[in-house]
Amino acid sequence: MEKMDGLTVQADELMKWLTTNGMAWGLKLLGALVVLIIGLWIIKAVMNKVGKTMEKKDTDPSLRSFLKSMLSITLKILLFISVLMMLGIEMTSFIAILGAAGLAVGLALSGTLQNFAGGVMILLFKPFKVGDFIDAQGYMGVVKEIQIFITVLTTPDNKTIIIPNGGLSTGSLTNYSAEPTRRVDWSFGIAYGDDFDKAKSMILDLLKSDKRIFSDPEPFIALGEMADSSVNITTRAWVKGEDYWGVFFDMNEKFYKNADKHGLSIPFPQMDVHLEKT
Repeated sequence: MEKMDGLTVQADELMKWLTTNGMAWGLKLLGALVVLIIGLWIIKAVMNKVGKTMEKKDTDPSLRSFLKSMLSITLKILLFISVLMMLGIEMTSFIAILGAAGLAVGLALSGTLQNFAGGVMILLFKPFKVGDFIDAQGYMGVVKEIQIFITVLTTPDNKTIIIPNGGLSTGSLTNYSAEPTRRVDWSFGIAYGDDFDKAKSMILDLLKSDKRIFSDPEPFIALGEMADSSVNITTRAWVKGEDYWGVFFDMNEKFYKNADKHGLSIPFPQMDVHLEKT
């Protein structure tokens, strides 16, 4: 009987609480549900807009997926925290703990986060892309892969180089593939006493005979230096980027093979020693 009286009292207290606070709680719950539904709809619309913007800017697919996921998770966490606070749940302590944990993780992974930020910057601003030949951080090679934390290069002698993106995004970098054309420079040496005009004419004929060399802009040939053992002829010509090394080596070979036919001597370092009898 006493047990039944206790249940009756609890039921009366519950009904009294529902009568007094039920309407307010119901309105809070309804408002929170409305905010949650509208918030999720807004987040979905924002993510669609962000996705289309990144597609227009030709953002890397892997970075596009990662950024969208990270932004979506962040917005949803903020939305859920706001909804719980609307229901009267105290979130200050939770947010403080979350912030402290984030700071601790950030300090522990400072180097990794720097590489992550560098990877994001590289994939967004694209100072180079897969297939480009670059010189960075003391290494030269073709970009094989760009990941979030590292960039992988393949050197001309087929070695694999892994470079962290942190230093790669903040350091100096030379991209040899950024422009479609490149200038090839030579310095051809002839002996003192050789006919400079004949040498210049021969070099010009060799350049014109190579179809890979552009006629516009015209090749440049001039006396560059009167060195210790040779007269050096500065030669410059423009080619497609992919033809650079082929033209460079072929022209060296052609000059060497044709110099003697035109009465030109290819000098080498030498020293004259004079002896005096006393």
